[in-house]
Amino acid sequence: MITARAAASFEPVGRSVASARSFVRDTLQGWGFADIVDDAVVLTSELVTNAVVHAGTSADVLCLRSDEGVRIEVADRYPEREIPLQATAVNMGSPDREGGRGLQLCAALAGRWGVEYIPTHKTVWFQLDLPARAVGTRAAGPALPADLLPLADSRVRVAVVQVDRTGHISAWNEDAEELFGYPAEQVTGKPLTDLAAWPHTPGTSTGIAEALRLSRWEGSYGIRAATGRVTPVYASHLRVRDTGGEPSTVCLLVRDHERAVLQTPLRGPASDSSSGSEGQNTDPFEVFIGSPAPDDLDGLLQRTVERARDMLDGDSAFLLLATDDETELEVRASTGLPSARQRFARVPVEAGPGRYGSARMPAVHDDLTAVPGAVPLLNGTGMRSVVTVPLKVEGRLTGSLGVAAEAPARYSNEEALRLQFAADRIALAVESARLGELERLRRGSLSFLVEASDLLAGTLDRDQTLALMAQMTVPTLATWCAVYTIADQASEPYLSYVLHEDEELIDGIKYLLSKVPAPDPVPTPGARVWTAPAEVAHQAALRSSMRSLGLSGSPTRQVTPGIGPTLATASAVGGETVVLPLVARNRVIGMLTLGKPTDEHFRQEILELAEDLSRRAALALDNARLYSERTAISQSLQRSLLPPELPEIEGVEVEVIYRAAGEGNEVGGDFYDVFPIRDGAYGFAIGDVCGTGPNAAAVTGLARHALRLLAREGLTGPTVLERLNSAILDEGARSRFLTLLYGEMRPQEDGSAELKVVCAGHPLPLRLRQDGTVEPAAEPQPLLGVIEDLELYEQTVTLDPGDVLLCVTDGVTERREGARMLGDDGLADVLTTCTGLTAGAVAARIMRAVERFASDAPSDDMAILAMRVPGLHKD
Repeated sequence: MITARAAASFEPVGRSVASARSFVRDTLQGWGFADIVDDAVVLTSELVTNAVVHAGTSADVLCLRSDEGVRIEVADRYPEREIPLQATAVNMGSPDREGGRGLQLCAALAGRWGVEYIPTHKTVWFQLDLPARAVGTRAAGPALPADLLPLADSRVRVAVVQVDRTGHISAWNEDAEELFGYPAEQVTGKPLTDLAAWPHTPGTSTGIAEALRLSRWEGSYGIRAATGRVTPVYASHLRVRDTGGEPSTVCLLVRDHERAVLQTPLRGPASDSSSGSEGQNTDPFEVFIGSPAPDDLDGLLQRTVERARDMLDGDSAFLLLATDDETELEVRASTGLPSARQRFARVPVEAGPGRYGSARMPAVHDDLTAVPGAVPLLNGTGMRSVVTVPLKVEGRLTGSLGVAAEAPARYSNEEALRLQFAADRIALAVESARLGELERLRRGSLSFLVEASDLLAGTLDRDQTLALMAQMTVPTLATWCAVYTIADQASEPYLSYVLHEDEELIDGIKYLLSKVPAPDPVPTPGARVWTAPAEVAHQAALRSSMRSLGLSGSPTRQVTPGIGPTLATASAVGGETVVLPLVARNRVIGMLTLGKPTDEHFRQEILELAEDLSRRAALALDNARLYSERTAISQSLQRSLLPPELPEIEGVEVEVIYRAAGEGNEVGGDFYDVFPIRDGAYGFAIGDVCGTGPNAAAVTGLARHALRLLAREGLTGPTVLERLNSAILDEGARSRFLTLLYGEMRPQEDGSAELKVVCAGHPLPLRLRQDGTVEPAAEPQPLLGVIEDLELYEQTVTLDPGDVLLCVTDGVTERREGARMLGDDGLADVLTTCTGLTAGAVAARIMRAVERFASDAPSDDMAILAMRVPGLHKD
């Protein structure tokens, strides 16, 4: 039964793919289906891309909610169908191809999928089933001995926090004050996001804003207490509404180690009482872990170490998971140790020679002081005795479980056997949960990379690309990020961008990194550890502490003012720092540096995701560099084709306005020039080369410079243009048609100006008289660059005092708004209103009229040359 539906249509443009992803994500999160959002977004992205990019049609997306799950349909208007023969296997393409993976992903991720055809549409649909989950059920666990019950403080405090529809705290009870140290009046009205330390690993959690909008949510996060420390909590959220219909979220929070108080038990399968017996043995896994077992990996691991510590009456316990190649172990859970600062740290499987140096075998150490380094995780913790056992699945090492005590000789082989028995009971469950987490992370990573590629492809601005790189990594992948760029192979790396999740620390990190030599630009792929920032941070913190205690060795020395590496800055960069090369087109163009705060480490999956992101970011950054270089070259070439300045002509006002079309990435074909020929005579020209780009630029440069050279040889206007025509034809394949208005102007003693004009295929110049009449000032003649033997002639025009000669390119006269065009008549009408204006005012009025004629940006270059002979008296 369909319980809800949502539909949207998307135009056949590239940005529609991102819009479709946002539509599906918002719809499913609004329905409370965060578990399947990543799969749905990836599949929708592929199918909509096929429709709007490859098929070139609009796409209709329909989301249907039912009791079983969610069905999503993507329809396009390209009803191509192929009915395979019964004996022929359907080939869905190679997974290595750039496109055509939509059906392969459907087959891999969806529970059901299919393709439906009608004469006008093709629809690809897929259904994602909801994971089995018990919501709102009542359950009871088995009776357990007292020593197996969950541990809690002497008094369990349950913080009750109510959050309104905007995410602001509206209620805060006494237990919340006791747990986190804030009085109610201090936090009421503040956003919960100011206090919540939410996990940001992609694919493993829902964001806090989404969680507060769900009808019910349960899980772990942290609350920043008044002391500044983060208190891990386990929370149960319930969305309610008051009698007025106003929604809010009630949050119940306990300390994370007391999660059993709030954790909802999983609904087990209905049992048949007839099949049971009083003598049935209890499941050893349930006896050790307790009921209900946590349904998430972190909860299972934390419960495991707590049970192991209690079982052997130890002071601490830890659990490590093996990497895929079984060469290293990764710290994933601990109790009684400063493990929060060492989460995801790695230690080798083979720590030393002999069986006691390998995590593959059980080991008992009576006194670690006698064998320092035998268990690297316990170095400096004060633990003396330890027992460790391997976690194995089908003979393969999957992890290691250990219990330690501060007293020596606490454990024997008997305790090792008991711990090994427990490890064997949980190994399969841990491995299954780990694989599930890894799969969710990979699916989340795929969705993350799709979004990142879309954002990076949407800009060609270098600074914006750098900002996007940093914003995509912080805080999703790292706590802070720095991007170094390399201009060329002879240049040193330059610190271009720094970002930290706390903006107040950015300046301090910049200062600290400026004191550290940049990492070497090594092209080797993958992340490598960079210890220099942590070392400098440690030294800075030590110096700062010594100064605060007056132990700097120079009591009278004053600390210099400035940003400086404060203790907060040193702590922010004091953890693990890794460097990933930015390689594009076989050249290292920079480095992406990711860092964690003090004693924190990166997990391998995050580093692999960062490596994928760095490859995409490097290409985007290099594309932005190439675009910037091309734009700079184009603009420089465009400037070289125009005269640097106009000469001062006594008795004649001259004004030019030039507007290049587009964003400056193409060299225009329009040009103008005004230059002295000889004493008292000046040449002027305005022309338009057919086309744009390098070939048009070559003809533009040839025309402008040839006019100056030929005119100064004393040749007449027709002769100048005929020789220029021959030079253009000599360009061969690079030659272009050229319309050109060329003239020679000589001011007269009576205040007038004599002009000799040749108009070779160009829009005719217009003459504005003082009485407001407008008339063409020349006759049309053949354009240049078409035929070899041109016979041109010049016409003499006299500008009386107050007259204006207006010359324009066809970008002015061919300005369009739909089917309307300004044209020669429209230009003449505007010019009739310019009587009595200066040359500058005339050019400005013409340009305003052209811009107002149409709302769209100009599609062609425009040049306006206005020359006016002032009256005998001052205007």
